[in-house]
Amino acid sequence: MGENSSVNLPPGFRFCPTDEELVVHFLQRKAALLPCHPDVIPDLELYPHDPWELDGKALGGGNQWYFYSRRTQNRITGNGYWKPMGIEEDVINSRSKKVGMKKYLVFYIGEGTAAIKTNWIMQEYRLSKSDSSSTKSSKRRGHSKDYSKWVVCRVYERNCSEDEDDGDDDDDGTQLSCLDEVFLSLDDMDEISLPFN
Repeated sequence: MGENSSVNLPPGFRFCPTDEELVVHFLQRKAALLPCHPDVIPDLELYPHDPWELDGKALGGGNQWYFYSRRTQNRITGNGYWKPMGIEEDVINSRSKKVGMKKYLVFYIGEGTAAIKTNWIMQEYRLSKSDSSSTKSSKRRGHSKDYSKWVVCRVYERNCSEDEDDGDDDDDGTQLSCLDEVFLSLDDMDEISLPFN
């Protein structure tokens, strides 16, 4: 797919794949050099682009953008960087077999300790080790690139507006992300004593 990510879907249809569909239908086929119909997800070198620049470059589905990229450790963009959140989940197919991994990253504006955490989230899907071995057959067919290094990414901006108005007036100018609020609420759970019979 080229630079234009507009997809002509019939009215009422939208691109909203599950984790399993992203890995099995799209990423496995990409890694094995098999055609994917429809070929709607573009190849995009993510890291030169800030998340708000993805519109028109990646496949847009609602408030989410999808694209293939090469897996890399360099996640620095023009205005910031993607930082792993330390959360990885298995992607399981309908037969309860692990088919891939999903890694969460959050976008920070700026550099180093002065960087500011944003609400932009990326889910980076990669093949599990066992599925990466299926791409060895494509190498035997004379392809020199290692296609097991491909990932498919879903990027979206998390909306925390519902959580911001909770009646607290001790605003010190610090904005909390949704995940920060979840972790803080879990800390509060330690202080609650539950009655036991």
